[in-house]
Amino acid sequence: MSANVLDTAAAPAAGGGLRRVLGLGSLVSVAVGLVVSQGVMVLMLQGAGMAGLGFFIPLLLAYLLALTYAMSFSELALLVPRAGSLSSYTEVAIGHFPAILATFSGYMVVAMFALSAELLLLDLIIGKVYPGALPPMLVAYGVLGTFTALNLLGIDVFAKLQTVLAVVMVVILLTLGLGAVSSAQASVQLSLEQGWNPMGIGALALAAMAIWGFVGAEFVCPLVEETKRAERNIPRSMIIGLSLIFLVITLYCLGALLCIPRDQLVSDPLPHFLFATTVFGESGKLFLVGAVITATCSTVNSSLAALPRMLYGMAQNGQAFPQFKRLSRRTRTPWVAVLFIAAITGLPILVLGQDPDSISLLLLAAAVAWLLAYIIVHVDVIALRRRYPDAPRPFRSPFYPWPQVVGIVGMLFAIYHVSPSPEVTGRIFGSAGVVLGVISLIAVLWVKWVMRKPLFTPEPLVPAASTASPRSCNEPSHSAGE
Repeated sequence: MSANVLDTAAAPAAGGGLRRVLGLGSLVSVAVGLVVSQGVMVLMLQGAGMAGLGFFIPLLLAYLLALTYAMSFSELALLVPRAGSLSSYTEVAIGHFPAILATFSGYMVVAMFALSAELLLLDLIIGKVYPGALPPMLVAYGVLGTFTALNLLGIDVFAKLQTVLAVVMVVILLTLGLGAVSSAQASVQLSLEQGWNPMGIGALALAAMAIWGFVGAEFVCPLVEETKRAERNIPRSMIIGLSLIFLVITLYCLGALLCIPRDQLVSDPLPHFLFATTVFGESGKLFLVGAVITATCSTVNSSLAALPRMLYGMAQNGQAFPQFKRLSRRTRTPWVAVLFIAAITGLPILVLGQDPDSISLLLLAAAVAWLLAYIIVHVDVIALRRRYPDAPRPFRSPFYPWPQVVGIVGMLFAIYHVSPSPEVTGRIFGSAGVVLGVISLIAVLWVKWVMRKPLFTPEPLVPAASTASPRSCNEPSHSAGE
């Protein structure tokens, strides 16, 4: 399929929908910028402290698992090229109820947990570096309000900001890791002797924590209706982004293990602050402020671009309130959805207060919901391959069905081992369970009483397939390597 065919076929009517303006660079910035957050900085260092150099085993496993979801999302995003992303794929694979459950639990709830924790971390770091300089929560709400306003200005404004933020963030993290490695050569032998645990189940069980460092690259998929040459740029952006993240996190954790005792990495609620000040002294505080500001701003910016477009697509499918379909006349931005995501992100901060101990709990509870969404994505690919084997697919997941099978098993393993200690297991699964239960009830009521449709009856794929390509379903499609 040529790029022109896909772009023309999938483009909305003139003046009626989203604008196709994003290239490969912008999408890589979304993938990297959403994934690498302050929450990732904290959890990766805590994981490295728990397992030492053995942490690089679950880190590698998490990277490979992330590649499996990138393959599945790429196939689905180009088979069903709609802004709704996961909800659009799942409704034609296994029905409306799992579509709503997966999207709200895996993304909207994560926005409440993870984005709130991210803004809380930023406020804590600024307060620690500049004590008493600013009122509590001013920074958190200031960042949220600023990027809400900027995303309302349009997708092209978002893209320019995201590229700058992602580049600055990666450069800062690489500088921190390289600075640590170059300044800590004397402790290399000690770290190797005390920290090497390559195959211990204790290290492997940290896969759930490690995979949090790679979740979110699929946020490029809701932008498919605004992407140029989507059949090339969607898969490439996720694979490039995840590979870059793996290299950055590996160097970042290695530098920390060479500089800081493992017990301090585990016990300190702000280990990235400890890392920066250990490597660069007092000047490390300013260095860290730059890192956390760019990381948080990048994550918030990506989320306020991708999540509203998921709601926009769900509203188009009848799975959410029709108000989410409203676009601003000048910028073609789903402004109601943007404001809704900003609201559900800001409200939990009032409840959380300034408690750093709650951050890891929030992130791990969010990980459970996110991993469930990834399992559903793999199931979607298998279901659609069985039901529509000849449908034109601009991207086909290589080695099918092994990436999907490995992905499902790996995600289940990660969920089972999501808790780093027995003391917090109940709180993590309790928080995730309550949220999933409430969403399930709402989804059942919405599908049965509002949509008036069966819970598990898939919608036909024919309209989506016809927008993706004018070819016959019997004509062979491109493979992943073409």
